[in-house]
Amino acid sequence: MAGSSGNGGVTRNTLRQQIADALRDEVLAGRLPPGQAFTVKEIAEQYGVSATPVREALVDLSAQGLLEADQHRGFRVREYSVEDFRGLVAARALITDGMFRALGAGHHGFQDPTAPRTATALAGVRRRGEEAQRAARAGDLTVLIGYDLRFWRELSTLFGNPYLADILHRLRVQAWVCAVQRLRPLADLRGLLWAEHTELVDALRCREIERARTVVAAYNAHAVALIENPSER
Repeated sequence: MAGSSGNGGVTRNTLRQQIADALRDEVLAGRLPPGQAFTVKEIAEQYGVSATPVREALVDLSAQGLLEADQHRGFRVREYSVEDFRGLVAARALITDGMFRALGAGHHGFQDPTAPRTATALAGVRRRGEEAQRAARAGDLTVLIGYDLRFWRELSTLFGNPYLADILHRLRVQAWVCAVQRLRPLADLRGLLWAEHTELVDALRCREIERARTVVAAYNAHAVALIENPSER
């Protein structure tokens, strides 16, 4: 009986994560627009599952800042303001800048970029960056978001602090949710999206910290300007 209960818990937790991932992807794709409300029952019926993992998944997404509890409808997609976006960018900048400073000072965390294992990991991050760049230049927002989130997740993991990596990932997801709400209506995104991922990796691989900080600072300024006036870019 104990084993059966454990398996049930694992199954429920897996289902909970699958539902959370699916709904997050729906929000990032713009198929769940800001302000849209829904109930646990509606989502459970949509996915053909019980209410418990759905409720848990929605609570998780609320904690991550993608949804808000609505006393009349259950939950609704959070609508981010431009000011919210500025705050998210500023917060993630503090984290990345701290990581870069620690790397430059030789603090424990980011391994030697020339060490075989780290070099292999960086090569994988760079490949992710190449895919993100191709998607950005093509104006394919959906593909870009997927590769961009993986790029930053894998890159930040190399700094050796999983807590900072998790926080940065959450901030980046929230920033993309905000960006999607403003960029999806544009007919053509070619030439508008940041595509300097490999430049950042190359700077870090050479331990050129100021160069890396300059790349990220330019990225953040570009992102804020784009979200402030998307139709004028």
